[in-house]
Amino acid sequence: MKTAFRLIAFLSVAQMSLAADPVLPGARPVIDASQFTSLQAAFDAVPEGGGLVRLPAGDFEITEPLLLQRGDVRVEGAGSATNIVNRNEDGKPALIVQHPDGQQVRKDKRLWRVNLSNFRITGSAKSGHGIEAILIEEIFVQGVSVSYCGGDGIRLDHCYEDPRVSDCLITYNKAVGLNLLGCHDIVVSSNQFEENQDALHCIDSFNICMIGNCVDDHLGKGVLIENTYGSVLSGNMIEECQGTAVTLDRDCYGITISANVIAHNGEGVDLKDAHGCAVSANTFTLMKNDALRIGQHSGRIAVTGNSFCNSYLGDGKIKRKEGDRQAGGIVLQSTSHISLTGNVLSGLSTTAISVSGETTGITSSANLIVEQKDE
Repeated sequence: MKTAFRLIAFLSVAQMSLAADPVLPGARPVIDASQFTSLQAAFDAVPEGGGLVRLPAGDFEITEPLLLQRGDVRVEGAGSATNIVNRNEDGKPALIVQHPDGQQVRKDKRLWRVNLSNFRITGSAKSGHGIEAILIEEIFVQGVSVSYCGGDGIRLDHCYEDPRVSDCLITYNKAVGLNLLGCHDIVVSSNQFEENQDALHCIDSFNICMIGNCVDDHLGKGVLIENTYGSVLSGNMIEECQGTAVTLDRDCYGITISANVIAHNGEGVDLKDAHGCAVSANTFTLMKNDALRIGQHSGRIAVTGNSFCNSYLGDGKIKRKEGDRQAGGIVLQSTSHISLTGNVLSGLSTTAISVSGETTGITSSANLIVEQKDE
């Protein structure tokens, strides 16, 4: 029996050894970071054609940024058990993804198809961004946790072609949870944002599709979009941000904000500078101030089928206690060409629809206003 057991053990070890060396023509060996003296050494071992880097479980403390400088690469950890801890106190990021030529890289030499998956990054108030990717095309960040960083959680700087961020946990970062700068055809889906300063910025970009995210308890704003067009925010839950839940500013146009729950924030949706946009089928619950504000630099807005409400439960019952029942309505400030159709405004603590300044071209039909006293 002992001889047979030893033979089986020997065969198992031999098979493992064979599995480590690819036999498929063209296959590249997997880079097992546990076999290197540092994570940086493992990243440096990625060949020019790309490859797969596997990060083991463990806490890995760094004092200088990790550099990933190859395309067609996947970095894959063991979930939250793989924790990269940024001990840098000079404001430097934990992980920088960029071409060796940095921001001077020629457009035709940019890195493509970098996938970061299933690991955790934690920082401190003195550290920098969690992940900073610069001029990376088709970057895909999935299943990554980024917390307690002194800068942004994830910062995508002119990652122009098709950036995707999904199924990530982005929490307690001192700046923006996800900061998108100069990106195009963006997908942000099924992430959880908790208690960053702001949850998400999308600046000087095109075509963000932000769907099915949970945005909660932010110290500042929820979603800030500037100089961006042709985008959709749908099916998101945005709750208890101290600032405004959604802001459109600086020449936004052609954006749809639909089917979101926007609850108990400082303010709801603020269209500062937006045209040709639709705000439809959202539920605005317990806004401490204005639920929807359309400012003087905005116009040609369709507002349809939204519910603006307090915490009324029926049968004369209100869920929230006295002092926590503020529920804002719609504010139009020196704007023009607004259609208000089929909205329900109930139990509000402010005027349901407030109009001020030189406001022209307003159409209002089939809106239902239920006063607090009628409940």
